[in-house]
Amino acid sequence: MNTIFTLSDVENIVYEDKKINLADLPMDKVAACYDFLKEFSADKIIYGINTGFGPMAQWRVEDDHLIALQYNIIRSHSTGAGEPLPDDCVKAAMVARLGTFLQARSGVHPDLVKLLVEMINRDILPMIPQHGSVGASGDLVQLAHLALTMIGEGRVHYHGEWRPAAEVLKENGLEPFKIHIREGLSITNGTGVMTGVAMVNQFQAEQLLDWATLAAVMMNEIAGSYDDWMAAPLNEVRRHEGQQVIAMRMRVLARDSQCLQQREHLLYDGHHTEETFEHKVQAYYSLRCTPQILGPIYDTLANCRRVLEEEVNSACDNPIVDPETRNVYHGGNFHGDYISLEQDKVKIAMVRLVMTAERQLNYLFHDRINGILPPFLNMGKLGLNYGMQACQFTATSTTAECQTLAMPNYVHSIPNNNDNQDIVSMGTNTALLTRRVIDNAWQVLAIQYIAFAQAVDILKIADKLAPISRQIYKQVREICPVFIEDTPFYEDIRNVQEFLMGNPLIMDN
Repeated sequence: MNTIFTLSDVENIVYEDKKINLADLPMDKVAACYDFLKEFSADKIIYGINTGFGPMAQWRVEDDHLIALQYNIIRSHSTGAGEPLPDDCVKAAMVARLGTFLQARSGVHPDLVKLLVEMINRDILPMIPQHGSVGASGDLVQLAHLALTMIGEGRVHYHGEWRPAAEVLKENGLEPFKIHIREGLSITNGTGVMTGVAMVNQFQAEQLLDWATLAAVMMNEIAGSYDDWMAAPLNEVRRHEGQQVIAMRMRVLARDSQCLQQREHLLYDGHHTEETFEHKVQAYYSLRCTPQILGPIYDTLANCRRVLEEEVNSACDNPIVDPETRNVYHGGNFHGDYISLEQDKVKIAMVRLVMTAERQLNYLFHDRINGILPPFLNMGKLGLNYGMQACQFTATSTTAECQTLAMPNYVHSIPNNNDNQDIVSMGTNTALLTRRVIDNAWQVLAIQYIAFAQAVDILKIADKLAPISRQIYKQVREICPVFIEDTPFYEDIRNVQEFLMGNPLIMDN
């Protein structure tokens, strides 16, 4: 099979407006697959070419209705509901569908691939509703909305406006696609939408993990923790790659910090005779166990990245048209279990990340726990002023919603389609729920970074922070200046969230 797109390629196409060069694509193989299917299907019964779809496959379709059959599946399945998917998810879904066609196992006409490439490159983005897929014959309903625009019907989002697809195609000198053999079924039949949403989730989840890793370092700097929780000899004796990578990244981020303390200098010097110790000998779990908490999240995302890269370079269609063995195979490559299961894992991992951030916030806000900061980081008059007290309500309620959403969705199969689809993946629903958790996570981390800046100012330790911590502290303070009097925070939270999302940390393994 052909490896066409890495996830980095997809990210550049979606966010950096990288253009797809048609000359770099295996169009000769796409054409050869189409030519083979045209010859092979002339006198055979092949699902979706001269039969009905799904439970209607037992009915033969006469030759003079074969083209209408393909248009019918597009129009009849354009039944999505709810808000349109965001542009980044739609564009990623289009790339995922293109990846399937370029495996040259769908038997589609090369003109279909050419039009899809043009639409991606020109940001002609179909209106694809959020609701409609059960993730079994892939994303039938949502991909039908993609197909609808390619035949010149439906609406597209173009230059920030919703417009008729036919109008925008004409404006760009593009002709609507005309069905040849089975393109109606091939566009709609696959995992493109769930894969597209999952890829966007992956990009954001990886950024969130990077920010959570720095948050763990800054949290321990503020607490003045001993630094051996991230030491190489400690973490390397537990054999999980994720834990070791996270600990290593923390050591790099914490380099040159004057806030962290060395146990061997302060507790191993043999001069301690006191019976109780004012400074905590070991920090709370949400501070010192962060390599062990964030490590499994790293491993989960690493595995999901592998699965997504395999999926975007797979033939997720049915039937599979194989010119090499000169056969057409009927099966279920459209089934979304791989994506659904991985998205549940990512969703749970992101909930764990949010829970850790919320507990770290609680440590900062709770003066009787941290012992070094005023209640709720209040720099005003206690009782009259409230500091960040209400910010904790927002962080806690948002975390609670994430915990509810953590329930696995992969197991929620409901038979439908006259029980033809008797076990389904719910992959797109799972990816969208994961997206909701990720959106929530950004909000909680925005509150957390505002709290870090306030704590640093209270303790007057900005000059002692590690260089990267000090840089981020200054950038957050440019957005949200130090506050003493009570002030609304909702705009600050939104602005810090946008800063975190728009400025990914560069993390080296």
